[in-house]
Amino acid sequence: MKTSVALIAAAALAAKASAACWSQNLGYPCCSSSSAKVEYTDADGKWGIENGNWCGIPAATNSASCWAKALGYNCCTSTTQAVYTDSDGKWGVENGDWCGIVTGGSSSNNSSSNNGSYDDSNPSIGSQYTHSGNPFKGHKFFINPYYTAEVDAAIAQMSDSSLIAKAEKMKEYSNAIWLDNIENMQNWLERNLKSALAEQNATGQTVLTVFVVYDLPGRDCHALASNGELLANDADAARYKSEYIDVIEEKLKTYISQPVVLIIEPDSLANMVTNIESTPACAKSEKYYYDGHAYLIKKFGVLPHVSMYLDIGHAFWLGWDDNREKAGKVYSKVISSGSPGQVRGFASNVANYTPWEDPELSRGPETEWNSCPDEKRYIEAMYKDFKSAGIKSVYFIEDTSRNGVKNDRFHPGEWCNQMGSGIGARPQASPIAGMDYLDAFYWVKPYGESDGTSDESAKRYDGYCGHRTAMKPAPEAGQWFQAFFEEGLKNANPPL
Repeated sequence: MKTSVALIAAAALAAKASAACWSQNLGYPCCSSSSAKVEYTDADGKWGIENGNWCGIPAATNSASCWAKALGYNCCTSTTQAVYTDSDGKWGVENGDWCGIVTGGSSSNNSSSNNGSYDDSNPSIGSQYTHSGNPFKGHKFFINPYYTAEVDAAIAQMSDSSLIAKAEKMKEYSNAIWLDNIENMQNWLERNLKSALAEQNATGQTVLTVFVVYDLPGRDCHALASNGELLANDADAARYKSEYIDVIEEKLKTYISQPVVLIIEPDSLANMVTNIESTPACAKSEKYYYDGHAYLIKKFGVLPHVSMYLDIGHAFWLGWDDNREKAGKVYSKVISSGSPGQVRGFASNVANYTPWEDPELSRGPETEWNSCPDEKRYIEAMYKDFKSAGIKSVYFIEDTSRNGVKNDRFHPGEWCNQMGSGIGARPQASPIAGMDYLDAFYWVKPYGESDGTSDESAKRYDGYCGHRTAMKPAPEAGQWFQAFFEEGLKNANPPL
């Protein structure tokens, strides 16, 4: 296991590991014994009192028998459920960090357990897998272990038994793994490919893993909450290729015996359709968006076990007739630029709230004359327009993670932590009879992770996160938002 991996902050974890005792990083000594009387417990650990001062009580497992200590991690003090297993041992999560699970005093235990974990220390890679038809059909969907740990942490904060039961069900459904910066890609890509392969080898059933490729230079040029680590310049564009795309390609070319789906750069090309002239940041990013897509399509689009979907925003972004016409030209150009790489299709409504069907809405003043006021009508129209634009492979997936109910938005373009939202249709291949070009409903956005902070003083504050329909107070984008998660459970449609 790579010692740089941390669920919340690698720097904080490294600082914790570098000290002789966890409490020293907080300005307190460690107690002289792990059996010291516990006077107080918080997120940092157990506290005692010696010589009239607070001291951190070292966990009994944090001794020479704690195999994880040598790798820069603590051993778990209460967690016994493994969310990941490698050649070092079984790993759990406590207080947002990885911890090593000590089993019977052994320094390593890699056997499969009843909780669904598999020995992925060195799974055998089989013969080349090749997608044929719908990439979502006929596979078991991989369960994201990071999200499972987030839900477990959320459940620990709940007291309502009915709500807890709903939350437990969330761990049964698949959602995408976001490779939203170089470090997270390094930490999560191969780990989850190996885990899915181990499960596939153990069960004899193909296991599909879905990743979101999301780190373009100048990412999300029209927004602030989700701006990325790379800037729109030549140096960062080179990093995007060499440190991000090339590394993903290397891992995908290694793990060839399992199906993989990639959701490509949410919001990027939609911005090229609508915001290139009005938003200077988008104009500055244009070169890098197009070049980045051409590069990755050439790299990933020739891999037979990998299928790609380019993001197309949502119905209230590109749904208008003129926007769809522009989109046909933009997406056709982008796909052609990546030849001989192939693109399976397009992802709609990623991280958004637009309902699949909204029969109450029609083209008129209320929808600003949008002829596609729900996702179903949008995808139907896009299918025709993209075919007319000469795009050969036109299939869609719909993100239903958060569109279970219609939100009371003042404008359907509002997108940040919307009040009244609910979890939508469960992940499923070929969900609508008669729509053969709709490959799947899938949860691309992990429900419960914030869209952006409502703190107006924050560097990444976006005005949409301060709208009256946005839930507050909200943490930074990607961080866990407990109140938002619980509301989504209550409003889930179909019910959990």
